[in-house]
Amino acid sequence: MEQPPSESRMSARSIVHLMYHEIELPGRPMCQSELGYVRYIVSEADFRAQLQWLQSAGWRGMSVPEALKYPDGLGVAITFDDGCETDLLTTAPLFKAAAFNATFYITVGFLGKPGYLSTDELRSLSDWGFDIGCHSMTHAYLSDLDLKGLRRELIEPKLRLEQITGQAVEHFSCPGGRWDRRVAELAREAGYKSVATSRNFANSIRTDPFSLGRVAVMRDTPLSVFQRICRGGGLWQRQVADLTRATAKKLMGNTGYDALRGLLLSRGKTANG
Repeated sequence: MEQPPSESRMSARSIVHLMYHEIELPGRPMCQSELGYVRYIVSEADFRAQLQWLQSAGWRGMSVPEALKYPDGLGVAITFDDGCETDLLTTAPLFKAAAFNATFYITVGFLGKPGYLSTDELRSLSDWGFDIGCHSMTHAYLSDLDLKGLRRELIEPKLRLEQITGQAVEHFSCPGGRWDRRVAELAREAGYKSVATSRNFANSIRTDPFSLGRVAVMRDTPLSVFQRICRGGGLWQRQVADLTRATAKKLMGNTGYDALRGLLLSRGKTANG
C-alpha cells in the first residue's frame, strides 16, 4: 500500500486532528464486539475528562474545514468515524455545551443498523451545525479496490449524504487508513476538499489536504498522553509504529494483516485475564 507523506514534527500553526469512533455508554452494547474495534472505543467518562481539559486549558475544538484554515491559538480538529448513534446521543450535546465543533465521517452502508445513526438522526446531527464528512459506502479497504470499486466507495456515498443532509459533503476519511494516490486523485475529481488518513502526524499549511494525518484516541489513552498528543508530543514514536504496520500490510496483504492482528489481540486478552 502506498503511504501518504508525513510531517516529522510540529511546526508553526500545526494542528493535530484527533480520531474517535464510538463512545461507550454504561449499560449500552457497543456496535461491534471484535477486539480490533473495541480498542478504539473511548468511555464516556474518559471522553468527558478530555473535553474538560481542552476547555480548561483554553483549547478550541474544530471541524476539519475550520482546522484547514489554520487559525491562530490553541486548537485541535475533532473527528469521529463510522456514524455511531452515540455521535448524536452523547457527543453532539457535549460539543454544544463546550461550544466546540467537529467533523463526523459517516459510513453510508451502516446507516439504520443497530447502534448506528438512522437517516433522521444524521439529518439532526447536520441540522445542529456539525460538519458531515464521508467514510465510504461499505467501509472497504480502498487500496484493495479497482477504479469501479473506488467510485462506489467515494462518489455514491457523497451523493447520498448530500441528499440526506441538504449540505455539501466535502471531506473524506479512509476506512482503516488505507490510502493511495488513486484515492486522493478520485476524491479531488469528485469534489472533496480533503482526505484523512490514519497516519500519526500533525497537519500544517504545508500538508497536502488530500493526505491529512490523524491521531487515534484509544480506549487505553491516559489523560496525560491525550494532553501530549494535542500538543503534538511523542508523535515520532507513533510514526515508527506506522512504518512497521505499513511494512507488514505490504508483505501480508490486508487480509493476512488483519488475521494476525486479531490473533495477537486475542492472545493479549487471554494473557491479561
